[in-house]
Amino acid sequence: MTYETLIVEREPVASDRALVCVTLNRPSFGNALSPVMARELAEVALDCDDDPKVAAVVLTGAGKLFCAGGDLGVMNDAGASASAVVKRMASDLHVAISRFSRMAAPTVAAVNGTAGGAGFSLMLSTDLAVASAKARFTSAYTNAGLSPDGSSTFFLPRRLGERRARELMLLNRVLSAEEALDWGLVNEIVEPEILLDHAMTLGRKLAAGPTRAYGAVKTLLNETFEHGLEAQMELETRAIADLVRSADGQEGIQAFLNKRSPTFTGR
Repeated sequence: MTYETLIVEREPVASDRALVCVTLNRPSFGNALSPVMARELAEVALDCDDDPKVAAVVLTGAGKLFCAGGDLGVMNDAGASASAVVKRMASDLHVAISRFSRMAAPTVAAVNGTAGGAGFSLMLSTDLAVASAKARFTSAYTNAGLSPDGSSTFFLPRRLGERRARELMLLNRVLSAEEALDWGLVNEIVEPEILLDHAMTLGRKLAAGPTRAYGAVKTLLNETFEHGLEAQMELETRAIADLVRSADGQEGIQAFLNKRSPTFTGR
């Protein structure tokens, strides 16, 4: 399928599984989120979530920026309809983030440049993030007199704690790649010229892993602040008991007992 604002590439991986790379492709606009891009991200996320062969997703940006945020020019041009335009755009972005976050397949952000506003939010929602040494990170919303969206008020306090979340959202501090790594916003920093290759290699490793187990990890961590201790442990019990009956669970146990590397199928 051809998209107007995205490049979507599918790479076959072992055991009839695939790694999908989604590139935000509005480089002349800093990959700013437009209504079309939001809608297309929702479509891609739904497709990935619904396709059992998709075992990992890498998100990156074309050109020098990851994503500069929402397209303020679109909002300005909408005039009296700006509120409705923003509601539609945010709704589509939120569908995309929800599906990427809830699906079993892990997501990896390859942050090639500035991640601001909605781009910052999108990066926060991924399971792992690799940053170029040239990357910069900023919430940016209140600089334009706006409040955050794109899940950032959910994920940022969970990633950093409430105090630092308030600092980034109220003061719009710009973090370097090194600061983002130190704060725990990204997992590692690599040189710009090898960023995408490195992220794709990480994606391939995840795509060859136990996808159902990854999905359980994502669900448990996404909900860890919603429950008390005993409720969370019950969810852990149910998840591991379900996985021990799965094909990958049985393969992992047998591989460990027989001192060999497991071959997972995602089932």
